Amino acid sequence: MGSADYEFQTVWRVAGTPDEVAAILGDATALPRWWPSVYLAAEPSVGNMENRPSSGLPGPVHLHTKGWLPYTLRWTLTVTEPVTSRGLALTAAGDLNGTGRWTFEEDGPETVITYDWRVSAAKPLLRRLSWLLKPAFAANHRWAMARGQESLALELRRRRDPGNARSVPPPPPPTFRLPTFRNHA
Repeated sequence: MGSADYEFQTVWRVAGTPDEVAAILGDATALPRWWPSVYLAAEPSVGNMENRPSSGLPGPVHLHTKGWLPYTLRWTLTVTEPVTSRGLALTAAGDLNGTGRWTFEEDGPETVITYDWRVSAAKPLLRRLSWLLKPAFAANHRWAMARGQESLALELRRRRDPGNARSVPPPPPPTFRLPTFRNHA
């Protein structure tokens, strides 16, 4: 693999069924609501829906993401296989290019979730600095995935008992927002 290529495998264990997990992870448009520490925005793609309605697959979603490092990524997530209680597959295109596969395995009252993520950094900053900062970029990914496990567990609790949803703490917020510079003419 080149210096801008990354391979990650993350394993989570959460209280919930594979069907509950699939319903949450299979809806990319809801990511900013329940995983806001990483997903800043998710916009369904209005174009580029070639044969999607007849395939039963959700359409592409444009994402704006970040971790604890001071940069953001813009990329499009496209589900490439039907979302089932066994998992789902996706592609990434944009600042990250590659593939991801979520797999779900029931283990009593819990689900073991494995995420295999193979991407290449296309964003110029990441591509140019990967040779030097690859360990920091990998740590950023691990941080983001740890927030994901925490946020998913909270979302499962909220969905299981909607009457007591207020008793479930909110998901972790983003670490910080990058400043917006405005031209004061």
